[in-house]
Amino acid sequence: MADKKAVNNAAAKPEEAKTEKKAKKADNGKKKVPFTTKVKNFFGRIIKYFRDTKSELKKVVWPSKKDIRTNTITVLVVVAIAAVSLILIDLAFGGIIQLLIGA
Repeated sequence: MADKKAVNNAAAKPEEAKTEKKAKKADNGKKKVPFTTKVKNFFGRIIKYFRDTKSELKKVVWPSKKDIRTNTITVLVVVAIAAVSLILIDLAFGGIIQLLIGA
């Protein structure tokens, strides 16, 4: 008799588990939120983003005019040196290719 009860309980448990899983999938653990609340949350997040951005921009240390001038000149010099180097390398390899091809 005890064996029959154990078999019946074991057979009933998978069915209960299936119905619980279906209920969890359908509910997915989330409550239904009204549309107006969603809209308020959306615009609230946008406002928070702009407030946070404004506060972060207040913390920025902007470079002085002298720093900007120095950095700009440095960049222009490095770009010019790189351009001249690439032109010279291109001419050298082009000359080597022309010697090999014999054109």
